[in-house]
Amino acid sequence: MSTGKAPGKLYLAGEYAVVETGFPAVLTSVNKYVTVTINKAKNGGTIQSKNLNKELIHWNRQGTELVFDDSESQLQYILAAIKFVERYALERGTKLSYYDLLVTSELDSADGKKFGLGSSAAVTVAVVKTLGDFYHLGLSAMDIYKISAISHLSVQGNGSLGDIAASAFGGIVAYYSPDRNWIFNMVRNHSITEILSLDWPELKIQSLDLPDNLELTVGWTGSPASTSILVDRIALTKAQKVEKYQNFLHASRQNVEKLIDGFKTNNSNLIKETFSKYRNLLADLAEFSDVHIETELLTKLCDIAEKLGGSAKTSGAGGGDCGIVLSDMNLDVDELKKEWQQVGITPLTLKIGDTIAHA
Repeated sequence: MSTGKAPGKLYLAGEYAVVETGFPAVLTSVNKYVTVTINKAKNGGTIQSKNLNKELIHWNRQGTELVFDDSESQLQYILAAIKFVERYALERGTKLSYYDLLVTSELDSADGKKFGLGSSAAVTVAVVKTLGDFYHLGLSAMDIYKISAISHLSVQGNGSLGDIAASAFGGIVAYYSPDRNWIFNMVRNHSITEILSLDWPELKIQSLDLPDNLELTVGWTGSPASTSILVDRIALTKAQKVEKYQNFLHASRQNVEKLIDGFKTNNSNLIKETFSKYRNLLADLAEFSDVHIETELLTKLCDIAEKLGGSAKTSGAGGGDCGIVLSDMNLDVDELKKEWQQVGITPLTLKIGDTIAHA
């Protein structure tokens, strides 16, 4: 039996700009996980994802390809992860097996609503990691990122892949997004072994540490957001308002790189200041693109935190989901949570996820 897990994520800064090749973001993993368990089987296998699909999916093989008696769309990320790990296993001369694969997730609320913690990325990473262990492939954190990124792109076709980096490495990461067109071309023309061995253009992933005197607090508005719809609307703006969009990208890069410096130099004030400033940059982006990033409830979430002395902003695409507060010991977290609850915001018991060490 092989068991592995991957954490969910939240964006601290760099949202929207990070979809452009080579632009930076800072993400944190969180202590809520997707867990995958794989048991060897004979003459056919099963896939069950208790959160994505209640039914047991039966599968078999035709040659090296998996074939299914069902193609539930939400399982596409699992299937893609299996496909690319097994392609790599075959390149390594590993004989493919049958197995029963079970996915469980802590990334949704009890009634199935999404918190916005990047569940499709965490599922992909957890399957890649666990299946890699099952086949004894000795995958490093970067290998897991790369195979998961290829898998995720094959399903979604776009995205920054920052959530993949946070899930693969854990902890807090500084992330510079790779050239996705290069990845697509490589997958068409090269082996997975070769793709893993190469430095990907523009990609950088660095682990960061939160200073000891800073604390992270997360509130949830109760309304899930559609990242893909919001990102598509911004893409339209990019074409129509070129100069304003380029100004946003420039400001985003400057701000996020200062934030990264704050982490590297353990400068709490610089971290809080640049974190807060990104809220203003997102407000500017929302105004000129006419995209509703900070909902009324997210505004209340941030304003309450700032009134009490914290730095706050939306996380990810906005339009719902979560807001994050960074604060030092002067902020009364109990008071913050109490005031949030009075206006209908749910405090989440999230902490920064563990940094994941791999061979």
